[in-house]
Amino acid sequence: MQSEHFTAPRLGILGGGQLGRMLLQDAINLDINISVLDPDPESPCRHLADHFETGSFKDYDTVYRFGKTVDILTVEIEHVNVDALEALEKEGVIVRPSSRILRLVQDKGAQKIFYRTNGIPTAEFHLIEHHEELPGHAGLLPVMQKLRTGGYDGKGVTPLRTVTDFTNAFNAPSVLEKMVDFDKELAVIVARNRSGECVSYPAVEMEFNPEANLVELLFCPAGITLDIEKKAEEIARRLAIAIELEGVLAVEMFLTKTGELLVNEMAPRPHNSGHATIEANVTSQYEQHLRAVLNLPLGDTRLLTPAVMVNILGEKSAEGRVVYVGLRECLSMSGVHLHLYGKRNTKPFRKMGHVTICDNQLTNAIQKAKVVQQKLKATAS
Repeated sequence: MQSEHFTAPRLGILGGGQLGRMLLQDAINLDINISVLDPDPESPCRHLADHFETGSFKDYDTVYRFGKTVDILTVEIEHVNVDALEALEKEGVIVRPSSRILRLVQDKGAQKIFYRTNGIPTAEFHLIEHHEELPGHAGLLPVMQKLRTGGYDGKGVTPLRTVTDFTNAFNAPSVLEKMVDFDKELAVIVARNRSGECVSYPAVEMEFNPEANLVELLFCPAGITLDIEKKAEEIARRLAIAIELEGVLAVEMFLTKTGELLVNEMAPRPHNSGHATIEANVTSQYEQHLRAVLNLPLGDTRLLTPAVMVNILGEKSAEGRVVYVGLRECLSMSGVHLHLYGKRNTKPFRKMGHVTICDNQLTNAIQKAKVVQQKLKATAS
């Protein structure tokens, strides 16, 4: 049988942040020509891409022109101009994930309806257009109010526990999601290619910064039973197949105190919850995303070692040129892998990097992670 020929395509990435930077690092291994579009001329991808263009990935004309220069277009952020992507698809440019998936993900209300329609377990919810509708849903309290569009990294979300909180509510189309009495927050990364091959990574467990609503710590493997693990991966794969995914998909879930799994949100791109795969799994989520969008065989997802991931967030009181404190002390510990994102300036709770700590024993990795969390700081000069 004659071998199939592989010619590396011209790949475009909408977004030049840290996810694009780590995607680029794996793309180099496949000798893929990379073009990046980002509004920030100092973004993390600026020096790594074969071609870097400064421009808005939310502007129709900018995205359309950029897309005409590549063979395949992918994203590292959902908030891009979907109309331009749809036009590019009609003209033969491959967009993965598709414009249809991105349009769905950009609207949290549409996401929730999709879950309900396709039998994906999720928390009880109601949709509203403006805050004058809130009194009619007082019986659902307490809820999380989520803006249907535009929310990102903890923004566009506010808790409404009592009717007095209605004064702080968003006056915009929103999802009112019943607060879940959960035991753990989990995430599963799943990948699928055009050939229909679908694989999932072992579930990870997340701890969030309560003030910024961002992941601070991530543990793999998650502290769950084998039965829950299988159910979580099965839900993620079902969702990937239902949306006809081509790429990777992060599926965030609540594990309730009664043992039920409820999907919270999804992201059809490399995700913060998959950072540890770089060192801890056979195939990183970034290499996997490239394999999937290029319709190559998907990689082995097995966990090689227990690991903990620590997000390096900008100090609450710091803003300006970044200075890292405690770096040498943390790197002196065995199993510590540092990833700085190349952002010149820090600001409160900005994602500046992450550290993955690998150890044969998860308890040891957790102890080291606590030290890293205490010692390593992104502050300003």
